Amino acid sequence: MDGTGADVQSEEFYQTLVENAAEGMLTIDENSDIVYANPAVENILGYSQEELIGSSKMKIIPDRLQTAHAAALEAYVTSGDRNIDWDGIELPALHKDGHEVPTLISLREHEHDGDRYFTGIIRDITERRRREEQLRDQKDRLDDFSEILTHDIRNPLSVARGHAELAQETHDVPELDRVVEPLERIDELVDDVAALSKDGQTIGSTERVDLSEVVADAWRNVDTGGADYHTDPEIGTVEADESRLHGLFENLIGNAIEHGGDDVSIRVGRLPDGDGLYLEDDGPGIQESIRDDVFEYGYSTSSDGTGYGLSIVKQIADGHGWDVAITESDVGGARFEITGIDFDTEQPD
Repeated sequence: MDGTGADVQSEEFYQTLVENAAEGMLTIDENSDIVYANPAVENILGYSQEELIGSSKMKIIPDRLQTAHAAALEAYVTSGDRNIDWDGIELPALHKDGHEVPTLISLREHEHDGDRYFTGIIRDITERRRREEQLRDQKDRLDDFSEILTHDIRNPLSVARGHAELAQETHDVPELDRVVEPLERIDELVDDVAALSKDGQTIGSTERVDLSEVVADAWRNVDTGGADYHTDPEIGTVEADESRLHGLFENLIGNAIEHGGDDVSIRVGRLPDGDGLYLEDDGPGIQESIRDDVFEYGYSTSSDGTGYGLSIVKQIADGHGWDVAITESDVGGARFEITGIDFDTEQPD
């Protein structure tokens, strides 16, 4: 095959790639006239190739930004100075139906037959913006929650602890120890949530902790009623922030009891591949269609739930570099699997 035939095939190959690209591609000349648009632009902005080619790029620029766009191109053509990031700048584009589409645009300059052209690769970032807004809303709710904890709960908690400790000093009643211990744990949680909201840190210092002991402590700090649990005695130890790990299991246990009733049965153990652990119950389970949603702040399937429990579980897991997912136990209940854990099979000193 001669060189000409190879060039033609190469040109056809790259044309096919461009025509089938997921990102929009738009090429303009020095006068801001559109000379090329690939099919993906229609998916993003609603305009067909025929509607765009031959028209001005101002067709897809919101009115309030047209003067700035025109000035920026003119300045670059004249001086060569770039006043925007050509590798990726977020700009709104005007959809055919009139609404604005948030886009990320990367720019390239090239020449053809002595003429200068500018090609923009356009990505629709609507979904990314939606997620960012959702995260901001979640952070606002966490701040509100922290404010409630640190102000509305701290004062009555201090009063309760003071009375309980005074009663311990004057009365030899073993049950008082079981009152003071959870109150101290609540005080720790208030500090943790306040620090989390203020500093944006998910975990603090870590140490090697025995998972069996952590689960047992978490169980004592939850109103478990007639529920029961079993922990694999060989579950081992992990490097973790012990206080936050307590919170993870307290929320998982509380979730199981909230939805499975106070006679639910819970089991904690290692996953078969040794990469993680599970906590499962014999309650009603969690519908597959909402399993991703339940980790969102404020989402609850119970009218009495706060919607924070499982979001805190995910946040603690993320902070340790672990992944958490929901599946179904063998008896149809909920099963939480936490993976990415580096286990230490030795027992702590």
